[in-house]
Amino acid sequence: MELILLRHGLPLRTADSADPPLSDEGHVQARKVAAALARERIDAVVSSTMRRAVQTAEPYAALQGHEIQTDDGVVEFDRDSGSYTPMEELKRDDYEAWKRFVAQGRDADIARFQKTVVATLEGVIARNAGKRVAVFCHGGVINVWTAHVLDMAPRLFFEPQYTSIHRYLCAGTGERNLFSLNDIAHLRSA
Repeated sequence: MELILLRHGLPLRTADSADPPLSDEGHVQARKVAAALARERIDAVVSSTMRRAVQTAEPYAALQGHEIQTDDGVVEFDRDSGSYTPMEELKRDDYEAWKRFVAQGRDADIARFQKTVVATLEGVIARNAGKRVAVFCHGGVINVWTAHVLDMAPRLFFEPQYTSIHRYLCAGTGERNLFSLNDIAHLRSA
């Protein structure tokens, strides 16, 4: 089966919630990724329960007539932080804070987070043998799943772009292969 992970669109920056809605730009990104995905057959749509992921999934689900299945197992690891700052803003505005944030990938919480993500995505794979499933989620989810597939320690090792597409081939015999990472061609189109 093919597992397609998609990062959510650009959310609003907020000090009031770790679960902000999409920004205007994020809604545009969501429509663009929906149009790109509409060119292929996808059998099921799964989303994190966080607002920015669900709002990113909605245009595609509406366009193709899919029901969105939500799952807490693919929410972002910092969901209880109380605020949200887009990573590129944190990196630009407070590089030392960004480095500390990325370094968290070495602690036990990221290992526990990876176990949850892997168990959730393995369940999606098991329920969808021979199918293609789109999972709208978060950069941390994509990082720890990719680290798992590549047999790396759980960590945040790359920056998935907003509405980027990441593809994995998942065999019924347990093999997991990375097909592509960080595809953003749909954002470059007019």
